[in-house]
Amino acid sequence: MSTDGPVGVPETPEKPTADPAAATATQTAAPPKDADGGDSFLRVFLANLWSANTVTVTVLSIFLALVIGAVLIVVSSPEVMAAFGYFTARPADALQGSWDLVSAAYADLFKGAIVDPAAVSAWLDGTGSWQQVFAPISETLTFAAPLIFTGLSVAIAFRGGLFNIGGQGQAIMGTIFAAVAGFALDLPIVFNLIAALLAGIIGGAVWGFIPGILKARTGAHEVIVTIMLNYTAALFLGWLILQDGVHDPDRSEAISKTVPSSAELPALGGPLRVHLGILLGVLVTAGVAWLLKRSAFGFELRAVGANPAAAKTAGISVGRTYTMLMVVAGGLAGLGGATQVLGTAHNLTPAVAGNIGFDGLLVALLGRNKPWGTLLAAILFGALRAGGNRMQSYTGISVELVTVLQALIVIFIAAPALVKATFHLRAARSARLGTSMAKGW
Repeated sequence: MSTDGPVGVPETPEKPTADPAAATATQTAAPPKDADGGDSFLRVFLANLWSANTVTVTVLSIFLALVIGAVLIVVSSPEVMAAFGYFTARPADALQGSWDLVSAAYADLFKGAIVDPAAVSAWLDGTGSWQQVFAPISETLTFAAPLIFTGLSVAIAFRGGLFNIGGQGQAIMGTIFAAVAGFALDLPIVFNLIAALLAGIIGGAVWGFIPGILKARTGAHEVIVTIMLNYTAALFLGWLILQDGVHDPDRSEAISKTVPSSAELPALGGPLRVHLGILLGVLVTAGVAWLLKRSAFGFELRAVGANPAAAKTAGISVGRTYTMLMVVAGGLAGLGGATQVLGTAHNLTPAVAGNIGFDGLLVALLGRNKPWGTLLAAILFGALRAGGNRMQSYTGISVELVTVLQALIVIFIAAPALVKATFHLRAARSARLGTSMAKGW
């Protein structure tokens, strides 16, 4: 009988823990207590922050990509690698050279994407203008605008169970329809812009309808069909540019006539190239979010994406949903192409669409196929592109490194287990994360 406990109540001996590892995990998962026995808000917040949730994995994925990018920067420099040749004799030379090179590269990446402190100082002392201060943000948003639409195109198709690889071809058709409508129609300034944007949407929607109807009627795999349509759209663009009525008669190279100013997306002007397309991207993102969450069509496409057989049993037409889904996805990508040609390029060339369709795949994956996440991912990719141009100009590092960084970020996002193992993240939310990444839509 214990003399410490209440009289008449026998003391229950503690049972040894069968699995010490389980006990350790339980202690780790339990939040720390305050002196009065309650949970500290700050400690609970930090514990939840350092768990395998979506935000933490995304941020750490970006960090890992930057670390590996720093290693690639060092390896690509002959001067720094020469210093590593005598590392054991003078290690400070190699370490200092590596730090100077990487810090300068990432500083230029920041200055080209967000803000240049020198431009701010010049504005404050009267030797510079405010346009130079906001020029980096302007470039970031300019590059991000078309990626928002192509990313949403891929994301909405994912949510419906389809893999839309054809964003590039749909964006190319959007540029064609928008540009041709821009310099072929003779409409007042506002109406000409609206008509060109609608034409771009129609061009992408038509190109999305083809794989959608083939999927619905014949079961043709959308990946194969959209890949072939990408090449078809690129070849059609190259042919069309050289035709009379489209080709610029004053130029010998493959380039179309210039889109008139009445069909151009309004921009701030001067060094600020950002145009109305970024605002349009925000509005379309809100519309897609409403479509997925609040509309009957959004419910149907999510049901078909989760389980087509069950959706068919519930009375949903799977074929019609597939067709409409690809039409909507194609229209979004076509709007991205229209934004590219009406807001930035103003001419049709064989490379007018760049890689905005293929980059939209990465944007959608990074945004986890959610509308607002896709918007933020597009801005991140725009920042990498804008900062990469300055990094190449000032430090001589190839802009292709930006592509490597984008790929690394997506790789780590797609492999959350690797990130969790690297940083020893708590597994409190790993089950939910694994489910979202496995489903994806």
